[in-house]
Amino acid sequence: MERLSGLDASFLYFETPANHLHVSSVMTFDPSTVPNGYSFAHIKETVAERLHLVPPFRRRLVSVPFNLHHPVWIEDPDFDLDFHLRRVAVPAPGAHDELVELAGHIVSLQLDRSRPLWEIWVVEGLENGQVATISKMHHSTIDGVSGANILAHLLDLAPEPTEERPPSRWEPEREPSDAAMLGQALAWRLRRPVELARLVPTTAGALFKLALRRRGGAPKGATPLTAPRTSFNSTITPHRRVELVSVPLADVKAIKNAFGATVNDAVLAICAGALRRYLEEEGEHLEKPLLATVPISVRANGDGPGAGANQVSAMFTSLATDIDDPVERLQIIHESTTGAKEEHNAVGATMLQQWAELAAPNVFSQAARLYSAMGLGGRHPPIHNVVISNVPGPQFPLYFAGARLTALYPLGPIFDGLGLNITVLSYLDTVGFGLLGARELMPRLKALGSAITDATAELKKRAGATERSAPSSAGQAGRTATPVAPHQP
Repeated sequence: MERLSGLDASFLYFETPANHLHVSSVMTFDPSTVPNGYSFAHIKETVAERLHLVPPFRRRLVSVPFNLHHPVWIEDPDFDLDFHLRRVAVPAPGAHDELVELAGHIVSLQLDRSRPLWEIWVVEGLENGQVATISKMHHSTIDGVSGANILAHLLDLAPEPTEERPPSRWEPEREPSDAAMLGQALAWRLRRPVELARLVPTTAGALFKLALRRRGGAPKGATPLTAPRTSFNSTITPHRRVELVSVPLADVKAIKNAFGATVNDAVLAICAGALRRYLEEEGEHLEKPLLATVPISVRANGDGPGAGANQVSAMFTSLATDIDDPVERLQIIHESTTGAKEEHNAVGATMLQQWAELAAPNVFSQAARLYSAMGLGGRHPPIHNVVISNVPGPQFPLYFAGARLTALYPLGPIFDGLGLNITVLSYLDTVGFGLLGARELMPRLKALGSAITDATAELKKRAGATERSAPSSAGQAGRTATPVAPHQP
């Protein structure tokens, strides 16, 4: 048994029938590298052999009576791999449009909380004989780093990895009794006032330090609740759209090097240029810049299993979409992210986790459902406009059940009032942009994908001109997680 951390549990409390708080990915594979030929049975066998390496795959939730404390994970005694690993085919011609339409449908389906919170859909019928996977895991079980660790156990460095021998017999643990869970919950509630008394002055001191820093004229990040309202900042439904875009990694690095920025700055600038063009095409001309939330990892090397699946915080940064010139826009983004990082460090990396630990399950769950039911996401000033997450990926080829991974696109969740998420991950020589949008709020999500390609080309062209005239020194890559370390053969 393992209790969820407050931050992990918060992704359960804030979930509603419209807010699906799972994270997803779309991966495509070339099955021609499979030594004995592709088969779904071989994929199932590969996953089954590695279940013991991925504990979250067998864990399900158990709620504390009366929701007096955060839920616990237990090993599911009725675990059924066939329920979680599914097989589907796309209609002809099995091209990009058919794949993203299927992905949008699958991501729109909420996970069953009575079972372990994950699914992998194996997609056949793609053009050129390719195969894809569309995976979902609840955010309560995974963040960027823990997700990379899970991926590491499923993927290999070669088509023929060393055979993985699972334990001869798996015995699930016993479900804890209601009495035991109630006892632990009451002890936690007795400690809460003491923890709160410690946390309030610490938080007040951090906010005072932040206010002094801003008054002193230091670089600063964006301020929540100052974002302009856009067409995608409104109430969402359960329905989603997906778009997948890739650009050359060399282009992103060239932009970063030419202007002395970071990789993260270059990604944000590309997204900013794309969003600016998309909104202009929609007839939305905003006087204030869009505001992005950028998740960042706060995981320490010594964090063990009890630390929780999610070790993340976030910073707010301007996307400078009110600026015409893309290079000037990039420079302002660089200044904003620099200030946001310094402010985040001033407040404290674990502040969000500490407050989440004290969350009252019933209050937060009921508040989230009331907020969604009343459509409040479209009635107050947006806290922010978009979530943009940038995670570094492996620069070497990977394989799944012998099939070579050809593309990898992550997809983060959206929320009421925040109908767009852009998650970015590099693999080999490309950078994959996974776009997830509320179906009704982002009817032209494909156009935003095209705008990402155009924004990259525009900045790359300017970077080439800059390098010919006066090359700049390269900035340091500003990433938010650790690279994928695949399963070793």
